[in-house]
Amino acid sequence: MDSESKLRFDPREHQHLRYNPLRDSWVLVSAHRMKRPWKGQVEKPPEENIPRHDPNNPLCPLSTRANGEVNPEYDSTFLFDNDFPALQPDAPDPGSNYHPLFQAKAARGICKVMCFHPWSDITLPLMQPGEIRKVIDKWAELIEELGSTYPWVQRIKASKQNGRAPQSLPALIFENRGAMMGCSNPHPHCQIWASSFLPNEPALAERCQREYLRKHGEAMLLRYARMEAQAQSEKKKGLELEKGTWDASFDDNDSISLALFPFFFPSFLLCQLMGLWERVVVENEHWLVVVPYWATWPFQTLLLPRRHVLRFPDLTSQERDSLASIMKRLLTKYDNLFEVSFPYSMGWHGAPTGTHLEEDMNHWQLHAHYYPPLLRSATVRKFMVGYEMLAQEQRDLTPEQAAERLRELSEEHYRSRGAERGA
Repeated sequence: MDSESKLRFDPREHQHLRYNPLRDSWVLVSAHRMKRPWKGQVEKPPEENIPRHDPNNPLCPLSTRANGEVNPEYDSTFLFDNDFPALQPDAPDPGSNYHPLFQAKAARGICKVMCFHPWSDITLPLMQPGEIRKVIDKWAELIEELGSTYPWVQRIKASKQNGRAPQSLPALIFENRGAMMGCSNPHPHCQIWASSFLPNEPALAERCQREYLRKHGEAMLLRYARMEAQAQSEKKKGLELEKGTWDASFDDNDSISLALFPFFFPSFLLCQLMGLWERVVVENEHWLVVVPYWATWPFQTLLLPRRHVLRFPDLTSQERDSLASIMKRLLTKYDNLFEVSFPYSMGWHGAPTGTHLEEDMNHWQLHAHYYPPLLRSATVRKFMVGYEMLAQEQRDLTPEQAAERLRELSEEHYRSRGAERGA
């Protein structure tokens, strides 16, 4: 037997591929690359001293925007049409395709902006749970309001065009936080883009989730969340056993070696082999946040409900309160990692609406993606270039290592330590 065949695989030391079932693609994991010294580009740290109100900031209350409109003196959320939209409802049709290599089709839609809070010097992790709950309720309200018309509603509003009802428009709610992720304004806000076409990423997620249900008889992300939660539970059982505590199903006088534990709890061994228990970052009664097994970005996370939920309006009041709580906890950990306002792109995906409300959409599960670029520090980011652009996605630390670092961080925000907000 040669020396290579004798090596024991260690995901922290040996490159390997992981399958992403949401995108039907593979990710190259090369955690050993974190050992290399970094002499490349260093980013400017995010600005910390942001004024609470700037009259020149077009998102602040009472400010005048580029189109001449004056914002109301809002004290909670504020929704308005994007002044420079990438999609417009009345764009002309490019006409028929004349060759397979030169295809075009109509692209119409609407872009909106939603402010979370009237203050510019605050972000979601610094907001109170009740304030975050208002953001969540507004998301749900808009989805319910527009869901009877639009197939991919997560934030839009359209009017009739040429006397006809608007076409079915898929929509995506997303937040780009920080200049590193293209955010041109420090005010806390998200965007909503609605289009007459189904964009590539949700179309891919639709196909993959539908196919998984067909093959396995259960929604993909519902099963995945249950497996991660079960693995976390099995880990706790194993740790209790290792410390000498015992499960109530055995007599108090019983004793057993940890080595025999997998024979009594087979799922413990499976979880141990797959490392499933190591990716949970935060959890509560209704929600679970993990660094997904197939994560691409360094500290990418996936936010999942514990029960089967298709769309935002389906969330109960208690689940919305729990969502506000877990969002605050997760984003606080993000900020505490390098003690900066952590940049990321975030977006929600839910089951299509509109005409699809009458269809079976049980292959879908409501979920949110967080894609943060920072890798080594507040000034060193992950670059998706070269191999990532021309071959496939690649990451520089294992999802388990990323989850461990996030999990061990405090849930008290670094800016709040020793001081009350606004003092």
